Amino acid sequence: MKAVILAAGKGTRMGALTDELPKPMLPVEGKTILEHIISGIAAQGVREFCLITGWKAEVIEQHFGDGSALGLSITYARQEVQDGTGKAPELAKRFVGNDPFLLTYGDILVRPETYATMVERFGQGEFSGLITVTKGEDVTKGAINFFDDQFCLRKIVEKPSAEQLDQLRADGWLKDSDTMWYNAGIYIFRPVVFEHTAKLQKSPRGEYELTDAIATMIDAGEPIAGAKTEGRWIDVRDPEVLKSLG
Repeated sequence: MKAVILAAGKGTRMGALTDELPKPMLPVEGKTILEHIISGIAAQGVREFCLITGWKAEVIEQHFGDGSALGLSITYARQEVQDGTGKAPELAKRFVGNDPFLLTYGDILVRPETYATMVERFGQGEFSGLITVTKGEDVTKGAINFFDDQFCLRKIVEKPSAEQLDQLRADGWLKDSDTMWYNAGIYIFRPVVFEHTAKLQKSPRGEYELTDAIATMIDAGEPIAGAKTEGRWIDVRDPEVLKSLG
């Protein structure tokens, strides 16, 4: 298995903190966010990484180099246009080849055990993908996920409005007693995902949404497993979250 990390965004909500640094290079608990992510994934035996860079790309590229100092192989691809996360993984298509790959946003912190759970779960069936979820988050700011009895994905809705949530209830997808599973921003895919990202159209927000590609995978009958985060899940989205981490 290989790994692809989306680390191209500036992180505008961070204000002046990202004037000279890409958000994944901000420090948390003595290491950069990106170092936490890479070390956690590497602990699962993954040795080949592709980092999708953009804003202040040279900071990341100079810091990690080719990865040899970490016992890894790290390559890079530049996302020149910041138009969402849906098309960005395609920049790593040649790197991926025919292998499954773990995909994560470059500002999501989890315990290494979450990556271990993902890899184990993915190996339990002939899955085309895996989506990691958490609970206790506001699904209107992310994506809500629905699973069957085997915890395989049946439906995903990006940033549902109050009206959409009401409709999901009316259609029987959502009951008041149900857990609202929030998209945790960490995935495993087989290369078949690129058949679906290639067909993406921009969403009403003017971006290519990865969740739209996942939705078309479901419609095409591609089996997508679910996995729950183990312990902490932190989206380092703004200065307040960063400050809380010390």
